[in-house]
Amino acid sequence: MSYIYFDQAASSFPKPKKVGEAVLEAINDYGANPGRGGHTLAVRANDVIFKARKTIAMMFGEQNPANVCFYLNATQALNQAIQGVDFKEGDHVITTSFEHNSVRRPLERLKDTKGIKVSYIEPAVNGKLLLELIEQEINENTKAIVVSHGSNVTGTILPIEEIGMFTKVHDILFVVDASQTAGILSLDMKEMNIDMLAFPGHKGLMGPQGTGVLIIRDHVDLIPLIYGGTGSHSEDVHQPEKRPERYESGTLNTPGIAGLLAGIEELHSIGIESIYEHEAQLTTYCLERLSVIEGIQIYGPQLHETRLAVISFTIEGIDVHEVAMILDQHYQIGVRAGLHCSPLTHSLLGTEDGGAIRVSFGYYNTIEEVDRFIDAIKEIKSFF
Repeated sequence: MSYIYFDQAASSFPKPKKVGEAVLEAINDYGANPGRGGHTLAVRANDVIFKARKTIAMMFGEQNPANVCFYLNATQALNQAIQGVDFKEGDHVITTSFEHNSVRRPLERLKDTKGIKVSYIEPAVNGKLLLELIEQEINENTKAIVVSHGSNVTGTILPIEEIGMFTKVHDILFVVDASQTAGILSLDMKEMNIDMLAFPGHKGLMGPQGTGVLIIRDHVDLIPLIYGGTGSHSEDVHQPEKRPERYESGTLNTPGIAGLLAGIEELHSIGIESIYEHEAQLTTYCLERLSVIEGIQIYGPQLHETRLAVISFTIEGIDVHEVAMILDQHYQIGVRAGLHCSPLTHSLLGTEDGGAIRVSFGYYNTIEEVDRFIDAIKEIKSFF
């Protein structure tokens, strides 16, 4: 019996065949250091990196590929975005209870080290009332708004286009964590007035792990978190001002970025709309079948509300970790149980003590796999 992978919100799997081929080609055929020499292999590696920058810039509405900066993951990208801002004591940041710890922990560190103020607003589970709550929290010291585009716990999609219009009017920095939506929903930084956009390469973009991106608009100036070799301006004792080198000290993950480029190209060949529609079909079907099972509590937007392919639930009287273990060991189904690195969301849901079971779907999952999962849940429930 084949293994069913329902943890796509953590990392997409399987990857398109071309992704692995691109990674292997980078390692075997041009495994040199990009931007660190003028020889043939270094130039070829650098060409792949630049093509990836250009492709990503075009995909997300950024005109300048030099504003596309590569990191190991979205967490590093978000740390550069948040901790790189020159905050002063008393500056105010607005964020939400839907945030991952990759947003919350850097903000809490800035509270401790720089004395900034942070407001965690709590909109409805489906994201409604968010704009009204933001407007209530804003004050003369509000310097930035940092939000996730989509919740990794509930699948809630937040109205970032409307928030972007609001931040533009009030001249507030707008940072978006697109970890759950890049490659799933269309994003245009210019149209949505996003100043910084962070996302991983290994989720919706179908790339390998060890890849992440931060796109920084021209008007945003950040303090680099890491200083060191950039392959150019070596005579300068200070970090160069030139992008992307200013924010990319050290050797880049060329094989990973090559694989990310291949993942994005495959994504474009399929079509983002087709991917979203397929995942939405699986989500609706699973919600319909789960909702009629007695003793199951589902969290997040209602059945016919727009959402991501993420479903969190609990089974009355059964520990969520035990359910996940049984699904893995007895049914060969991989899900995620716990707090999902987003404890504030679970506090909002009332599941902060034990967390929830999360299933999340991707383009390569099928209706038949959902049926196997539902049958397994019914059997597990009957044992207790």
